[in-house]
Amino acid sequence: MRTCLLLLSASLAAAQPPKTLPARYYELMEQGIARVEERLASEPSPTLALLEMQPGWTHFPSAILAAAVLYTKPHAANTHRGDRRMLDLALKIGDLLAREQQSGTYNTRLDHHRDTYMWLEAYRLLERELGDERRESWKRGLMPDLLELETDTAKRQDYPLYQSPYIGTSPNHFSLWASTLYLAGRVFANKDWEKLGAKVLHRFAAEEQSPDGYWGEHSSAGPTTGYDYLTSTAIAEYWEHSHDRAALEALHRSTDFHENFTYPDGKPVETINDRNRYWDVSMWGHFGFSNFPDGRRYAQFLTDRYERFSLESLGRIAQNALYFHDGSLAKIPQDRVRDSHRMIVPAGIRKTGPWFVCLSGIIATQTLSQFYLDRQSHMSVFHEKHGLIITGANSKRQPELATIVEEVGGQVYHLPISSRLDMSEREDRLALSYNTFFTVLTVPPPKTDRMEFAFNIAPRGHMAKSRLTLQLVLHPGEDLEADGRTIRLDENSQELDIRSSIRHHGWTLKLDQPARLMWPVRPFNPYRNAPETEIEHAVGALNTELEGKPQTVRFAVE
Repeated sequence: MRTCLLLLSASLAAAQPPKTLPARYYELMEQGIARVEERLASEPSPTLALLEMQPGWTHFPSAILAAAVLYTKPHAANTHRGDRRMLDLALKIGDLLAREQQSGTYNTRLDHHRDTYMWLEAYRLLERELGDERRESWKRGLMPDLLELETDTAKRQDYPLYQSPYIGTSPNHFSLWASTLYLAGRVFANKDWEKLGAKVLHRFAAEEQSPDGYWGEHSSAGPTTGYDYLTSTAIAEYWEHSHDRAALEALHRSTDFHENFTYPDGKPVETINDRNRYWDVSMWGHFGFSNFPDGRRYAQFLTDRYERFSLESLGRIAQNALYFHDGSLAKIPQDRVRDSHRMIVPAGIRKTGPWFVCLSGIIATQTLSQFYLDRQSHMSVFHEKHGLIITGANSKRQPELATIVEEVGGQVYHLPISSRLDMSEREDRLALSYNTFFTVLTVPPPKTDRMEFAFNIAPRGHMAKSRLTLQLVLHPGEDLEADGRTIRLDENSQELDIRSSIRHHGWTLKLDQPARLMWPVRPFNPYRNAPETEIEHAVGALNTELEGKPQTVRFAVE
């Protein structure tokens, strides 16, 4: 019930006229802290295991930073500065963390290093309020994790690339380890920690970032968009305390990347992501974006669309408020009627009125790791009113969701061999080459109420049996109309022969060749290493069998 109230509170707040930043951060922190106080008051003997059982309450230690920032940060929008209640709450949470560390349970939790940052930052802000006994207790609690971070960071500092095939963990983890260690070096006057953290973070900023503004996790071929916010946050924290110009320049590139690859609902564009098919609006690292006028506007844009409350987001909101840079605003792509962006790698996005179309010809080496998807999907279509209509989300061990599949000699191939992207005001063209043919996906400028695209198939000699698939974003519980026949989308499997059109969720997809729609297809979930179980993440696979001759397959969305 409390979780429902928490989500309702966030939704109601989001429905009100948005406040400017950082005022909105303080409002969100007040709402979150009120729920934390209520929860702690209802638990006579709270433990992290008990507190984190409910959805949205993992990383409970993040609450300590929200209380600490509310108590210490001077700002006109912060009515809790000097409020003894906030100090007492922060002290209560910190003492709980010290007990959990002493009992050996604190560091058994997944990604507890992210909680250690929250605790450390709160220690820095409240050090004068702690008193000798509590100060030593908290310091003893922090030290085991900081020593572990030192070991894990030091052994990787000179590895050839800060990417998972080399460092054996995700770059977002490694960067956050280094930034926490760097901050701890400054807080505890440990020059070795400060020097080690600075070395790693400077290299992240100056050498490891793609010219396109992201930090590749599996390879430099393309981004892991959602987790890139985390790496950017680590660089932003480092910049705040080091003033290393390389970090500021990296943050500028990161801001540009994220602005361009975010949908109007605030969610990252999934088509270019090699790890996650979906990601919520991120509250990570806004303060890094706030170094620039367009970044401040982007932070406001994200915050205005933030609804799904979580304890870890509460801590990141507090971090944003703590380090936010006030200043003027500048337009971002989402504010413009028309905009386009082409990366150095073969991927780009174009906004035309209400339409966002992303094309990706990124090709990356497959890996056995469950956490990196095959780059098998190449287009997404988003409408400002209807949301995501065609998803370009990637998958793993699921050629049935690949944009193109061919069968040669009894073997299934679902990844392109080569690609080329050309973008112009006249037409965007993505060429994809396979074993026995190539296709050119063409997208002319959409009209206000209609966008069209076509796959032009060009065989090279004998063309193998091949199939074209669009992943349709269908909504369980709603109706779908196919050629005049209406069905209700639910858990039941459906296979429909489509002759000319599909109507659903306010949009209509028209096609010029027969196809078959399969629902529900549950995509791969890397955290389960298996298909999704929830119907909300299912898609409809619209399959068109290709002929072994030159042909054009046309679609239109209205």
